[in-house]
Amino acid sequence: MSVMIETSLGEIVIDLHTDRCPLTTKNFLKLCKIKYYNGCLFHTVQKDFTAQTGDPTGKGDGGDSIYKFLYGDQARFFGDELRPDLKHLKKGTVAMASAEKINLQQLTPLPDFCIVFMFYFTLRDDIDYLDGKNTVFGEVAEGLDTLERINEAYVDNNHRPYKNIRIKHIYILDDPFDDPPQLAELIPDSSPRGKPKDEIEDVVRLEDDWVPMDEQLSAAELEEMLRAKEAHSSAVVLESIGDIPEAEIKPPENVLFVCKLNPVTEDEDLNTIFSRFGNVVSAEIIRDFKTGDSLCYAFIEFETIEACEQAYFKMDNALIDDRRIHVDFSQSVSKLWSQYKRKDNQAGKGKY
Repeated sequence: MSVMIETSLGEIVIDLHTDRCPLTTKNFLKLCKIKYYNGCLFHTVQKDFTAQTGDPTGKGDGGDSIYKFLYGDQARFFGDELRPDLKHLKKGTVAMASAEKINLQQLTPLPDFCIVFMFYFTLRDDIDYLDGKNTVFGEVAEGLDTLERINEAYVDNNHRPYKNIRIKHIYILDDPFDDPPQLAELIPDSSPRGKPKDEIEDVVRLEDDWVPMDEQLSAAELEEMLRAKEAHSSAVVLESIGDIPEAEIKPPENVLFVCKLNPVTEDEDLNTIFSRFGNVVSAEIIRDFKTGDSLCYAFIEFETIEACEQAYFKMDNALIDDRRIHVDFSQSVSKLWSQYKRKDNQAGKGKY
């Protein structure tokens, strides 16, 4: 008599004590059959103590038993099935949390009934503090490694994991109890996916399928993404101080940057040399605004991107006026300022 619980961190197989705790195990199995636990959070994970789940609200204080669904509100609770020989001896003990015992470290006396939907796994051996207080109805047969991953989850001060851990599905491997006639009406046509409809989202958490970016991308892709983010951050700074029109602007793809020029080289020389790759719109050597002397670099604008690319591949390290020049694609956006100014002027027309 067993079930397999598929969680977002792996699978757990539970052997059930159906002969010792028939009311509790029947309740558990039939709730599994109607997919009641699908999507439920592990709402409380106390390291090296317990991991609690089974509440569709995700709060740890909601939910119902199968007996309520079948017979009404008066059947929501039923008596504990405490057995002196069923103790919290081993890691992976499975038990139902008793009423007024949702916080398992509470020291108040227990009434003679139990919360009949929430259950927990022990995360270490010998938690005798819980013996005689909660109904032990099973133990983990396989999946202790999954329990250990749950145990290692990062949690807040209320023991709620920062990244949601969910029950995805429960497979019933063996059920010795006959189904009540009314149960068929409660079984959904398809297995529910995602969050339970009753879940209360009172805190922001990472969802169970969230994967860190460094695990989604290769090292090269991650480096490229980080460079793009860094470049965008720099662009935002340049926009804020007025060096570029806006952060999203891109340099023109049909302009080359040429440097290491001989001071004697003229605009016309560059126009003539680079025009063999296509029509040159402009070839401008940048000069000192006071003396007019060449600063030994220039910008060459082509009519087409294709001509610009050909010149880039052919002219880098070429010899012009006894100087080996360096050619690269331009990163300057200075000529684009006029376009943005025109847009601003057009947007301002008709305003007073």
